[in-house]
Amino acid sequence: MIKLILIFFMSFYAILFLSGCTANLTEPEINFEPPAYVEQMPSKEDKQDYTSIGSIFGQGDNPLFSDHKAMHVNDIVRVVISENAQSSSTAAKDLSEADTSALGGGTFAATGGNPAVSSYANKLNGLSNIGFTGTSTSTYQGAGSATKDASFTTTVSARIVKVMQNGNYFISGKREILVDEQKQIIQISGVIRPYDIDQYNKIDSAQMSEAKILYQTQGDVDRATKQGWGTKIIQAAWPF
Repeated sequence: MIKLILIFFMSFYAILFLSGCTANLTEPEINFEPPAYVEQMPSKEDKQDYTSIGSIFGQGDNPLFSDHKAMHVNDIVRVVISENAQSSSTAAKDLSEADTSALGGGTFAATGGNPAVSSYANKLNGLSNIGFTGTSTSTYQGAGSATKDASFTTTVSARIVKVMQNGNYFISGKREILVDEQKQIIQISGVIRPYDIDQYNKIDSAQMSEAKILYQTQGDVDRATKQGWGTKIIQAAWPF
């Protein structure tokens, strides 16, 4: 029975240890799959009901006087990414605790006038009247502050993947740049409204719903600034 209990606890702690080791080893990732409501909403059907066949204006896929904005699937729209993040936080904590406890033994007293009884009571008092006093003091002071100021600006061309029934577009785009064996990857996806696209076929990233933006650098510089997997395992398992 004792062996079974030991095996159970050893297995339990092994699972906790392995889960703790793998908790901080994975790299952050972004899933660029469309949101659930984008998949559930049916696509908008294109209707080409032309009342006049002879006119050369306003008909066909590329009419002469049409708005040069992205309107159909696979059309291109430029997304201006301009993200600014500013945050500042300050925290302070001061804890103090003091405890004092005292414990004393009882004493015996002889009320009669018998000297033998009084002598015996004095002997008992010498054994029972034992006192205990304890004092503990705990003090903790902590303070921390964090400030973040980050900005990112660029332009990425995205493709309309789906025109939803309510007229909104789900777009997705990716750009890869390789300079001096350093690869930069910029990837975006999100839902936009056609009314937010300006006359130059551009839209700001702040006007995207469900916006997902990825900026990643691959190469020697990126590998040199990352910790090795051995160091990550030690840091994930080290409890102090």
